[in-house]
Amino acid sequence: MNEKYEQEIPLNWVRRAGRPTKPKPVREVPARIPRITRLMALAIKFQDMVDRGEVRDYADIARLGYVTRARLTQIMNLLLLAPDIQERLLCFSPDDLLDEPPVERHLRRVAAAVDWAEQRRCVEMP
Repeated sequence: MNEKYEQEIPLNWVRRAGRPTKPKPVREVPARIPRITRLMALAIKFQDMVDRGEVRDYADIARLGYVTRARLTQIMNLLLLAPDIQERLLCFSPDDLLDEPPVERHLRRVAAAVDWAEQRRCVEMP
């Protein structure tokens, strides 16, 4: 009675599907906001922080942001642009394939002009 019996049983391992998954919605990657638009918004935000007394001055912002005071001054000088130029920078649509966003270096020279009419002549406004 100590006989061993061996029997082979074929096992068909079939991976069972788990829960049915919903197809993931295809999300369109939003177009990048131009750098000059982000810098303009940042300048407005920083000025608002100074006006509300959250920070004492631009030097505090520079320390908090780990940037030099010179770089912060460059960013804040965007506020010297004419209001319509600022608006155009803030409303610049990344979907406008024909228009290239202005370069910050060029806008620094434009902001150095005191007269807004002269600034408008330097920047091609439609």
